[in-house]
Formats: sequence, C-alpha cells, structure tokens
Amino acid sequence: MLVDSHCHLDFDDFEEDLDEIICRAKENGVTTILNAGNNIDELDRQLELSEKYPFIYTAVGVHPHNASEYENITAQDFIAKAGHKKVVGIGECGLDYYYDYSPRDTQIRIFREQIKAAQETGLPLIIHTRDADEDTMTVLDEEYKKKPFTGEIHCFSSSQKLADFALSIGFYISASGIITFNKSGELREIFEHIPLERLLVETDAPFLAPIPMRGRRNEPSFVLHTAERLAQLKNVPLEKLAQITSDNFFNLFRKASDKGRYEYK
Repeated sequence: MLVDSHCHLDFDDFEEDLDEIICRAKENGVTTILNAGNNIDELDRQLELSEKYPFIYTAVGVHPHNASEYENITAQDFIAKAGHKKVVGIGECGLDYYYDYSPRDTQIRIFREQIKAAQETGLPLIIHTRDADEDTMTVLDEEYKKKPFTGEIHCFSSSQKLADFALSIGFYISASGIITFNKSGELREIFEHIPLERLLVETDAPFLAPIPMRGRRNEPSFVLHTAERLAQLKNVPLEKLAQITSDNFFNLFRKASDKGRYEYK
C-alpha cells in the first residue's frame, strides 16, 4: 500500500495512456493518488479524473509560475472551489525564485491568499518552494502567527533550516525521486533525520522520475522506487515505510477517505 501524494495526471503527458498508467500504479501497490492543483482554471479537468477514479483526490491552487496570470485572485476564489468532496487541499502554491516566471511580489501576494484559504477551510496547504527558503519561511511564520494551519513542503529539496522550520509548525515533508539521484547526498542526510511520522512520498509526475527510471516520463507507479530508497535511509522495511507514509497522508489530508483505496483493490 502506497500513496503518491503529489502528481499531475491532468497534464497532456498522460492523455493517451492514462488507463495503462492507472493499471501500473495498482500493480505497484499504489492505492491512493493526489492530483495536485497547478492552475485554478484547470480544476474541472482535475475533477473529471477524481470522479472517474475514486482513489484520485485533487487540490485547488495556483502555482507560483502562474501567479502573474491571477493578479486579482483572492482567498475567496479558492474557498469557493474547495467545497467539492474530492478537493482535499489548497495548492500547490508557494515561491519559485529559480525560474522567476512571475514577479516575486506577485508570487508572495498570491501565496498569502492561498494560505488564507487554508486557514479558512482547514484544508492543508501544499507548498512549492525553490531558491526561496527565507521568504517562504517569513511568509509562513507571519501567517501562522495570525492563525495556525496545516500543510506540507512537497518535493522537498531545500535546506535543513527549512526542514526544521516546517517541522516546528507541524508540517509534513514529502520525498520525491530527487532523493534517489546520485548527487543528492546532502538531501538524503536531511531525510535521515526527519521523523517517520512527518514523511510523505510522491512522484511529482510527469517530472523527476527516480532512479532507475530517470530520463523517462514519471508516473505514479514509480513512487515505489522513491519509497524503497527512503526505507533504506530510515532503516525500516518497505512495508512499514509504505504503511506509515500512507497513514501520514490521511492524517494530513483528512478530507480524503480510505474508502476509495479499498474500492480500488
């Protein structure tokens, strides 16, 4: 039993063979999938997948890359979309200073609006951060002091400082295929010290396929390879790692139901 806690199955990369992808996920023990939000205008497309497959959940959000397209969006816009039974989180959202596709002040403003939506709805926040650790921590700290909220740092590839901060406010930290890469030794050291009860695993498909699949289009079945590597780092059997990270997912995304994954079997 594994949960792919973050992927993008609504992307065109999966348009031609989605049924086969779902079958391979099942064969590799993946029983639940979270199809993360990237663009609020694509939510209907995401929900079509969630309606077709009971074990696929979704989230509503605006990625920092797209922030400049939503200059006037407010927390209420996200809240209005979050009432659907299959919308279990807010995001992905956050800051990306590596590409800077949107102005940084715009990224920060839209990030804060999504935090407000998480505060209002009680849904967990799914955070993307790249080369923006200090501003990410500043925004989270300021907003958390106003009203606490839950969430995760998805596809974590940042500093020990950010990991420690995230854990200090009760956040979860998600491992992607990056932890399998040859040059990710420092990242693996960080994950060695993250408590098991705060870990998630993900693919971020179609991106970042883990070794031994690196270079291919990523897909939910490949989360098995990331889980295997994480189990090695934590010195626990794969079955235990899978159970704990699955339980963690449902503890965080409380709106998601176990029912879907059992029907899936």
